[in-house]
This record gives sequence, structure tokens and C-alpha cells, in this order.
Amino acid sequence: MTVSPRMCRGFSAVFTQRGSVCPWLCSVHCFRDVPGRKKWIRPPSPQPTALLNQRLISTSLSVYKLHNRDLEEMVRSSEALSKDEEEEEKFDADESFGLLTQKYPPKPFSQAAAADFHTVRLQTKEEEEEDEELEIKPRWGRRNTPYWYFLQCKALIKKNKLVEALELFEVQMLKEERLWPEEFNYTVLIGGCGRVGYLKKAFRLYNDMKKRDLTPTIATYTALFNACAETPWKDSGLQSALKLRQELIQKGIELNPIAYRALLKCCALCSDLRMCLDILKEMVENGHQITIDTFNILLMGCINDKENGFRYALQVWQQMAKLNLKPDLYTYNLMLTAAKYCGIGDSEVASKLLLRPSEKHPTHLRLNPGREPGTKSQRKKRANVPALMVSDVEALEKNMFPGDNPKTERPNRNRDDAKDSAKLKSSDPSDVSHCDTDGSLVISHQHQLVPGSRAENSFSEPAIPLPNLLDPQSPAPHVVSLGTVATPSDRLALMGNMEGFLKKMKDDKVSGNIRTFILLAENVELNSPSESSLLAVMEENNVKPDVAFFNTLIRKKSKKADLEAAKSLLPLMLQNGLSPDLYTFCNLAIACRKYKEGMQLLSDMKRSGIKPNVQIYGALINAAVRRLNYTYLIEILKDMSRNEVAPNEFIVNMLEFAAQYPPNYDQYQKKDHYLEKIDGFRAFYFRWLKWMPGEETPHPWAKYRCKKSAPDKDGTRLE
Repeated sequence: MTVSPRMCRGFSAVFTQRGSVCPWLCSVHCFRDVPGRKKWIRPPSPQPTALLNQRLISTSLSVYKLHNRDLEEMVRSSEALSKDEEEEEKFDADESFGLLTQKYPPKPFSQAAAADFHTVRLQTKEEEEEDEELEIKPRWGRRNTPYWYFLQCKALIKKNKLVEALELFEVQMLKEERLWPEEFNYTVLIGGCGRVGYLKKAFRLYNDMKKRDLTPTIATYTALFNACAETPWKDSGLQSALKLRQELIQKGIELNPIAYRALLKCCALCSDLRMCLDILKEMVENGHQITIDTFNILLMGCINDKENGFRYALQVWQQMAKLNLKPDLYTYNLMLTAAKYCGIGDSEVASKLLLRPSEKHPTHLRLNPGREPGTKSQRKKRANVPALMVSDVEALEKNMFPGDNPKTERPNRNRDDAKDSAKLKSSDPSDVSHCDTDGSLVISHQHQLVPGSRAENSFSEPAIPLPNLLDPQSPAPHVVSLGTVATPSDRLALMGNMEGFLKKMKDDKVSGNIRTFILLAENVELNSPSESSLLAVMEENNVKPDVAFFNTLIRKKSKKADLEAAKSLLPLMLQNGLSPDLYTFCNLAIACRKYKEGMQLLSDMKRSGIKPNVQIYGALINAAVRRLNYTYLIEILKDMSRNEVAPNEFIVNMLEFAAQYPPNYDQYQKKDHYLEKIDGFRAFYFRWLKWMPGEETPHPWAKYRCKKSAPDKDGTRLE
């Protein structure tokens, strides 16, 4: 007979092959499998009471404590009990069926099991809570420190994320965590604002720093001076720097050489060269050593003077040579920049100041040892380095500004030029009787220096080599004066042309970079052998050309309206693995002075998938306005409206100029070929202005302002 297992009070029981009772004494009927049908039967008589009670307790404890023990072993152990004890407690099954459940309820088992199980659950809960306390144990104090915020802000500033650094400091550190900042937290942010010229924010941080009774360091003042130098508004930067300097003088704070160089940089970029020399005197008086970095900043001040800056730069170079200071790469690049943007001023004054023989023995005068800064070992280390004296600075200032010296009269250039021209007209070109005793004369033709005896028929090539004013040992006995030096190529010729310039760099053991060759490409004469050999020279110096280098050459040729020559450089770009960018097309647009050329350029850009920007349209409009080609202008404006490119202020000013009639112009009295279509252009232009939105010039500090900052009374955000 097969008995099916049933569930009783949440536990499973196993029944034998012979119809035994359920060990839990419940009123569940068992059934017998009979072929063909199923018949319900009653269970046999129950076991004795004591035996059943013992079996109940032992089974419950075994099931609870030993989960994996086989239940069949439990049943076998229960059947091994004595048969004598079983016979003594027999009773009628009919009378006692279901009564043992009431007589012996499973209350003791339930209470014991529940108590034990509850105890185990409490122990498990306590262990889990202990584990959680070990894992998520709250830390006493704040999570981050001011130094941690300093490191985070420094890392963000290095990645050019000034806005994120300011928000991290002002929002998270000050407002959310309410940490008290330290001096270095402000200094690193002021330095970041100084690098981008965010002057107002830098001084707001400085004022907030003083309100918290934090003592600024020299690094803080250096960052503030740098912010004054880099600001787009130079007048405001100079005023702030002078006010800060006066504050430091009142407090009796002495600047170190790095802070002095930052102040000198501010004067060089925001003021003139005279103030730079005053700061240089103060540095020398305070015993600070003058290095090549100081002279580099002086060269930056020379470049700000567009009229005489190149002469000033050469004089600063000569003072460096007297001190035996070796120029670096930045110095050479600054000299090329001065040759590109600055003039030489009065040629006669420049000839007297630049062509005179240099001193054979450079100045090796030392400063007063008692006032020299640094330790004893540092002073010994600088013992053999030539120092700049106050008298040297004063002499340099007198040479740069000879007109301020009352003893020196400024020569009358017009009177001397008239005398020289009268002499040249009255004399034969081959006659050299009016020359100096050495029989030499400087004649300027194509800005080259040639001897007087061969001036008539030797204009193509100079018979006398040009002097290199960068080399104080370069002999120039034939040169008496300088001629007209009007172009960058002329000024480069005074430095030995490209070959002499690179040779001087090689002698000083300075290797040029891509910036050096870009400046050389801007300064060399157009279509000269030097320009043709630029790529070969770059390959010799292991410098790979980039897109900016080719854009420089394209721009030079485009300014001469040589579109075909500019386009011929595009295959060279492809050979070097470079692709044209927007600046390339903008430089090509300068040479597109005809209608067909401009429209062809726009169509080529569309086929290349490049959308024209406002700079490209500005170059095309400028070329069309120069020729007063109103048909060309109308087509450009139509293309701008199709591409939804808003005009800027520069374009609107050019169009306003093109839409105006010339003064004293009467179209009924005379006919002007260039002004025949001005009425049609004026009608189209005034309608075009109505539907075209204007482009607002973004504020230089807009991208550095925090988004959560509140606007001021005037509606502008200054944070």
C-alpha cells in the first residue's frame, strides 16, 4: 500500500508503506491507491501518549536545528522504541480519534520553536546591523578640506575650466559646506582669472580675501598684476595696477623678482616704454638681478610703439649683448614680431643710434653687495654674472628718447633730405667727391644698401653685404646711414635676412619652432628666393609645417590680389597631410575681387560641406566695396541671408560706406561708371537690414561668468 506525503503545520512528514498515522496527529485523512478507484480510509489507532510526546519534541528539535538531516532516519529511530510500552497505551481508535489534539496541544513546541527562532533572528539582525555600521559608519567632521578644494580648483584651471572652478569654490565650498577658505584658495582663483584677463573678478576675490582677514602673499600680488596686464581694457588695467602698487608701498611690502616682472609686463602692455624703464630702475635699486625674461618683457613694451618700436627693440638687444645675456627662443620671436608690426622711426636718428661702434668691453659693474638679495651661496653663484646698473638704465633711456635730452637737438629731417637731394641732382652718380673719406655712400633702392660708385647699375643685387644689427661683432665699415625702411622685409634685412637670422640663432644654440617660421614667412619678401626655400629650411630644422603656416603664405599672396598663386599652395597642403580650414578660405576670399571668383569660392565651400562664416563674408564684402561692385555686393548679401549668417559691426560699417553718395556728387551733371547702380543697391540694402538680425559682439568675460550669479543694478552680470 502506497501512502502519499502530506503537509502539516508547515513541515513535511514521511509515511511508511504500511498505513501508519501522521506523526503530527492532525485530522488529515490518508488514502489508499486501489486499481481503478481511490477509497478513503481512516488512519489506524494512534501511538501511546508518552511515546508520541517524546517523538513530537525530538522530531521538532531535529527539524529546526538540523535542517539537512534525512527525515527517514528520524522515523526509523522512533520505530526502534520498545513494543511493550506501545501495547500498554492502546485504546479504541473510534472513541479517541481527534481527541489527542485537544488533550495534547502543540503549544509547548510552538512556544519553544518561536522563542528559539526569534532569538536567532535577533542575533542575525544584530550581526547585520554591526556589518552596516562598519560599512556606512558616519565620518566625524566635514568630508572635504580647504586644501582639497585648492587642488580641485587648480586642476580645473589647468584644463581651462575657470567657470567650474569658481562655482566649486563659491557654491559648494562656501555655501553648501560652509568651509572657511584659506589664502591659497583665493590665490589660485586669482591666478586663473589673471591668465584670461578677468580683472574685475580677480579684484573681487582679493577684496573678499581682505574682508575675511586673510593675509595675501607675494603670489597673490603677482596674480593681480598679471590680471591687470591681460585685461582687454588696458587703461583700467593700468589704473588698477598703479593703485595696487601704491597700496603695497604704504604697507611696506617689497616685491620679489617674479612680482616685479608681472608689474613690468603690465606697464609694457598697458602703458609705454618710459614707465617700463622706471620699473626697471626700481628693480635695480632694490638689488634684483636682471635676467633674459626681464628683457623679453621690455621687448614687449617696444612692440607697443608702432612707429619706433623696431629701433627700440634693436637698442634693447644691444644692451643685452653688453651684459652677455644669451637670448632664448622667445627673444628671437619677439624680434621678428617687432620687425613685422613696428617701424624704425626717423632713419637718421636710427642710423646714429644703431650704426655707431659698440663698446669693446661690456659693462661688468656689480651692484652694492650689501644690498644684494639672497644667501651667501647665492651671492657667490651670481658673482661672475654681469649686472645692470642704474646708470646703464639711464643711459639706455637717453639713447631711446634722444629728443628729451635738451643738450641733443633733434635733426631737421626735411632740411637734411632737401640738401641731400640737391647734392644728388647736381652731381654725377659716379662722382663720389661728396662722400666720406672712405669713398662709400649709402643709396637706398628696393631698400638695399649699395656703394655709391655702383649705385646706377647695381640695383638688382647688393655688392656690399648687409649688416646684421643683431650681431655686435658684425663689421659694417661701408654703411654710413640707413635708407627708407618701410616694409617687414626691409627690417628683416637689417637682421641679416632669413639666412643671417637663422645663423645667429644657430650660433646662440637656439632651435626655431613653428612660430618662428610663421613669423619668417610673414617678414620675407614676396616671391623671393627666401620664401621659396622656407619649406626646405624647415625640413633641415626638423620643423613640420602646419595649417597656420600655409595660411600665412596664402594670406600674403591674397593681399597682392594673386588668387592663382594663393590656390597653388593648396596642393602643398595636401602633400603634407593637411586640410584647408575656415581661415584658409577666409584668406582666399581676400583675393576674390571679381564676381565670378567670389561666387566660385562660395560654391566650392558648399561642395566641401563648409558653411561660410561672418569673417569670410566680411572679406568678400571688403573686396567688393573696394571696387564698388554693387551687383557683387547684392549677391553676397543674398547668400548671407540664405545661410542665416548675421552681419557684425565691421560688415555694417562697410555697407554703410558703400550706400552713401560721394560728397558733391550730382548724377544729373556727370555720369560715374562706378555709381550707376547705387540706387538699386541702396533700395535692396535698406530692405535687407529689416529682415537680417545683427550679431552682438560677445563680452570678453561672458564665458567666464558663473551662471548662478545675480545681475547688478544695471542688469549686467559681473561675477
